[in-house]
Amino acid sequence: MTTPGSTLSPLAPLAAQTPFVPGTGSVTGLRRRRNRRHDIGVWWREIDRVLLLLVLSLMAIGAAAVAASSPASARRLSTAAVRLDDLHFFVIHLRWQFVGLVAMVVASALPRETARRAGILLGFGMIFALMLVPVIGTNVNGAKRWLNLGVSLQPSEFLKPAYAIAMAWVLSWRVRDPKLPVVAITGTITLLVAALLMMQPDFGSTVLYVGVWFVLVLLSGLPMKRIAMACGGGIAGIVATYFLYDNARHRIDSFLGGGTAYDQVDLASRTLNAGGWTGSGLWLGTRKLALPEAHTDYIFSVIGEEFGLLICALIVVLYMALVVRVLLRLTDEEDLFTVLAATGLTAQLGGQAFINILVNLRLFPSKGMTLPLISYGGSSTIALCLGVGFLLAITRRNPFIQRERLTLRDVGRDAGVFSR
Repeated sequence: MTTPGSTLSPLAPLAAQTPFVPGTGSVTGLRRRRNRRHDIGVWWREIDRVLLLLVLSLMAIGAAAVAASSPASARRLSTAAVRLDDLHFFVIHLRWQFVGLVAMVVASALPRETARRAGILLGFGMIFALMLVPVIGTNVNGAKRWLNLGVSLQPSEFLKPAYAIAMAWVLSWRVRDPKLPVVAITGTITLLVAALLMMQPDFGSTVLYVGVWFVLVLLSGLPMKRIAMACGGGIAGIVATYFLYDNARHRIDSFLGGGTAYDQVDLASRTLNAGGWTGSGLWLGTRKLALPEAHTDYIFSVIGEEFGLLICALIVVLYMALVVRVLLRLTDEEDLFTVLAATGLTAQLGGQAFINILVNLRLFPSKGMTLPLISYGGSSTIALCLGVGFLLAITRRNPFIQRERLTLRDVGRDAGVFSR
């Protein structure tokens, strides 16, 4: 307060000379909070919440399955010097799932163009990392697939989502110029990736990558003549692998010959059927104790023994629902890149699940491939969640905007109806 006629000293504090306006100091923070809430609201409105629910359901089943299989793997890998706790792998898996969920949410919040660029850059980085694996990679169980960079990193897992996005991007160039050799470009990249994977060796992942490439080029309008040539090349590659790759030959011979009671696939099949329809109960299974890689490659068999064949059937239904959900969401999508990228990411996830389940059912040779979103893993869990995040980002849409339908007749036409 000042008396009439008095003046403020020039040395008086600035705050004393400035009129006070209630709430002025918190305006910036309030705007930031409102913008953040608005961005979260837009993200929640635009993503495919049904797809997100299916993914979270599979991850929840995965947490319970790893808890069931962790004692078998922990006891199998324990030594006289180091004894692992029964829930060792379960605790670590929860940490990886948390990291994966963070990666999924961050990736799903990206704009479509940003997700595309991130996928392409990740692809270049992981191909370079694959080139380093034969030189400085870590050998585990006879395969050199990991880079030890303070933490164990498997480049082939992180390449999977990036590969689908990069192939979709190159194939979508055909809309702008049908004369571009997009099939040759993508085929060359696929051959490079396949060669790098076979140097590890990793025949299972090679089959998955080639399968995804075939689906994408087929969807992009590949002529029937080239489809026949691609099929012939694939058959020739499998035959060459049989004669040149000892591990693959032994697994194929074991599968065709019926195997023995001590084969991994046979043990997995027996474990799967041991629980009947309802299962023996959590931690009550006994056959899983003799099963190698119970927490990774053969976790589906552990689920069958402890939770029952009905839960196994539920898992198959969830995977099928995930694939169908994405395909239904793409039926009215007009952007070719979106259709190809989302289809490639879905084919990758669904194909890996399909192969793993068939191996556990003794309907396919052993491939050393995990069950996506369910099996224990560090690189695989984070990479799969990142791929789902990219899938959610690419398929985001404003629910109030009507879209035209994409038909295969439009693919390759220079009609200008598509956008990159």
